[in-house]
Amino acid sequence: MAPVKVFGSAAFTNVARVLVCLEEVGAEYEIVDIDFHIKEHKGSEHLARNPFGQVPAFQDGDLILFQSRAISRYVLRKYKTAGEVNLLREGNPGESALVDVWLDVEALQYDPIMNLVFVQHRVVPALGGTPDESVISESVEKLRKVLDVYEAQLTKHRYLAGDFVSLVDLSHFPETHYFMGMPYAAVLDSYPRVRAWLEDLFSRPAVKKVVSLMAKDFN
Repeated sequence: MAPVKVFGSAAFTNVARVLVCLEEVGAEYEIVDIDFHIKEHKGSEHLARNPFGQVPAFQDGDLILFQSRAISRYVLRKYKTAGEVNLLREGNPGESALVDVWLDVEALQYDPIMNLVFVQHRVVPALGGTPDESVISESVEKLRKVLDVYEAQLTKHRYLAGDFVSLVDLSHFPETHYFMGMPYAAVLDSYPRVRAWLEDLFSRPAVKKVVSLMAKDFN
């Protein structure tokens, strides 16, 4: 069986989200870099894979997918029988519904805040601009409100969707990885349950592997 293809550098958080799922299930994959400097992501070949001209795109034989969380679900469903991996909790309607709920929280509440901070702190200076500290400050305050909810949830359960690791937890790691390297990461010190959850998450072999790929590609 040919390895699946993931189009886009591991340095992109949405690509990393897919890669960690592939690592968790032990699937073979190939990373196909898309050169943003020459606008390859806006070329007809890539637009046929992802009509929004973004990454990742994903190919498994004749199947082409885009949107990282949808790709992640596909990967976890396809390779569910490989070992004991059940990161979507399918087979238990209640648990799988909680995975969906908290994955929506990650996508709609957590990820946009983290992305704003990353863009201001890392992308704007890289493009020769000056970070807007007011945007960063407002974003960190919004993050506190989200972390208040997370801390309360993690007081009741080991992981966000319950006492089991799931796609929800893995989906948080790419943006959080970059955030933890910024001075604003001190905000996490006020949330001991969140800190413990993140330490658990970042100790996973699949996460460690993808973090190493992110570091390589970012440089």
